[in-house]
Amino acid sequence: MNVARLAAVDAAHAARMLSEAREATLAGQRARIAPRPVIEQSWGRMLRSGVDPDHDFRSGLLPSDEVRRRRDESPLRHVLPVLREGLLSVADVAQHIMVVADADGRVLWREGSSPVLRKADGLGFELGADWREDVVGTNGVGTPVVVRRPVQVFAAEHFARSHTSWTCAGAPIIDPRDGRLIGVVDVSGPLETMHPATLAWVGSVAKLAEARLREVHLDSLERLRSVAAPVLARLAGRALVVDRDGWSAAVSGMPYVRRVALPKSLSPGTRWLPALGSCAVEPLAGGWLLRAVAEEEPTGTATRLVLDLVRTGRSTLTVTGCARSWSRELSPRHAELIFLLAEHRSGRSAAALAGDLFGDPSRTVTVRAEMSRIRRYLGELLDHRPYRFCEDTEIEVLLPDNPRDLLPSSTAPAIARRRRMPGDAGPVGH
Repeated sequence: MNVARLAAVDAAHAARMLSEAREATLAGQRARIAPRPVIEQSWGRMLRSGVDPDHDFRSGLLPSDEVRRRRDESPLRHVLPVLREGLLSVADVAQHIMVVADADGRVLWREGSSPVLRKADGLGFELGADWREDVVGTNGVGTPVVVRRPVQVFAAEHFARSHTSWTCAGAPIIDPRDGRLIGVVDVSGPLETMHPATLAWVGSVAKLAEARLREVHLDSLERLRSVAAPVLARLAGRALVVDRDGWSAAVSGMPYVRRVALPKSLSPGTRWLPALGSCAVEPLAGGWLLRAVAEEEPTGTATRLVLDLVRTGRSTLTVTGCARSWSRELSPRHAELIFLLAEHRSGRSAAALAGDLFGDPSRTVTVRAEMSRIRRYLGELLDHRPYRFCEDTEIEVLLPDNPRDLLPSSTAPAIARRRRMPGDAGPVGH
């Protein structure tokens, strides 16, 4: 069903057809007209996780001081002017509201039409509300968090019955420093305010917000560079200064390294870091000074990798070995590739991985670029020709309870086939 086109012609008729499809799905029957794939997959997740479509969601709000704390700590505060300029003037005229939520689906900002804000209050769409998909069902905040792309949810495409008089379009906002999802911007309003161009509009403004975050990051690196220059000038040997996320501001006595994979909790002292080896770590205003030291990483020690795919929309990799342990939140593409290599311990060529990801073995350039980025933080743990994990590396993959919830944002043919394999959910050791 082309919801946007149909709703633009006759919103009421589109809403009735969606309601019919929703009721059939909830009753376990085949709908006469199938919902869009992104909605059908979301409904499937809701049914498997036991979300109650008739639950009243007007509860569980964060206290106001916690909302303020999250606002102060969120990088989203840097892009509010961009979001307001791009969305609010049109949203107010069109009887919409703009909602900005963090990566946990918590509503941190709401602005726009006063009458619509009051209607949103009646749905529990308030400041501090938890709008995750597995809490309130398919919606324009929680579903983009899961699938990591813009999503429009119209009328009865919402899983919760109380939300079927509502329309919303949300787009994720990705931190350009590390590919981490930091929040969602959503434009919502009553059913009759639906417009087919809303999704493209919201998605474009989200991209402008990400561009602003890149500018903020480059400005912070430039400030750190001015601090680093006199420090490095006094040092002999290999050294570099990085920001808190590992991005290089200045390098001395060694080839330029664009980014260093840092442990989740880095502290001063001698630490082993991927691609650098043993380093003396010292705090510097806005970042870290890393100085290479003579001590080498112990050799011949087993290394263990744990790929955690249990949490919907958040994949992490934890590496543990003698004298080193670190974790990293993975982008969806890196989660796909590492999972595929864990499944194929004998290795995969670039062409085979291209076939796995895109169904097109000729797309090797994209695969090689992504694998080069992965090798920056996995280093010697990953061989190539073909790409594979080293033989003495122990790998454990933690899978969701239901195979169909594996990497839900992935459209890779190999992942889709893996979702259809029954009976092997949960931890898998290799």
